[in-house]
Amino acid sequence: MRFGLLGTGPWADRTHGPALAAHEDVELVGVWGRRPDAAEAQAARLGTPPYADADALFAACDAVAVALPPDVQAPLAVRAAEAGCHLLLDKPVATTPEAAREVTAAVERAGVASVVFFTLHFSDVTARWLRERAGEDGWQVGRADWLSPVFGGGESPYAASPWRREKGALWDVGPHALSVLLPLLGAVAGVTAVRGGVGDTVHLVLRHESGASSTSTLSHSVTPSAAGVTAEVRGPAGVAALPSREEDPATAFAHAVDALLSAARSGTPHPYDVHFAETVTTVLHEAESQLPPA
Repeated sequence: MRFGLLGTGPWADRTHGPALAAHEDVELVGVWGRRPDAAEAQAARLGTPPYADADALFAACDAVAVALPPDVQAPLAVRAAEAGCHLLLDKPVATTPEAAREVTAAVERAGVASVVFFTLHFSDVTARWLRERAGEDGWQVGRADWLSPVFGGGESPYAASPWRREKGALWDVGPHALSVLLPLLGAVAGVTAVRGGVGDTVHLVLRHESGASSTSTLSHSVTPSAAGVTAEVRGPAGVAALPSREEDPATAFAHAVDALLSAARSGTPHPYDVHFAETVTTVLHEAESQLPPA
């Protein structure tokens, strides 16, 4: 399948680009970025042409992979779908329900496949755990905490990201937390959000339609020694804790490419497509509406 890559930042450079270039069922036909010089450099590293015009890249592709800020990604995803391209998008797909709905509607109109890269669902160990837990009924309580030092003194390549500084951990790692809690505890009936702690730290309490409840603490502002990811669910089956993700993101992204190829060829929607991503955006937008300015 002919893929185009949209984006030239660290995530595209470390994850999307290498995975696409190495995939035996992918022809990487070009790179587009908002900065032409960066697109040229990225394309040279990947051995593919740079494109100055995104629509020209869409016309040359069967699918696009996007590694861009969410509110840049969403309108480009609409244009790519309208051009007949299958979509491999990043999370969150957008930061407003309206923009997320526009992406979903474009996918439905065009009849293209979509997959959104919720990393845990494409890394073997965590994906297996999530599938097994989803097959066990009656989870009553959940917890998912994502604590990183991106702004807390760690040497992160993402610390200079303008959209992460503007939107914080709620929007950057909140989708990961919801990608654990929603499949296991069910749709969200209500959310309460408060700021608390250092920097961009946010606490969520979710009430699920199943009757279950869950909590989440999200932060990019903890010190490196306090960083970590933990998640668990509790119910009649006992206590189940999310295992550590063992694969690097590029390997997980290759699995997401496989998922898009399968969805495109079979016509069977993937469970973590733009519809699920729209739900995640809706929940996070409601949470954000309850928070005072940072």
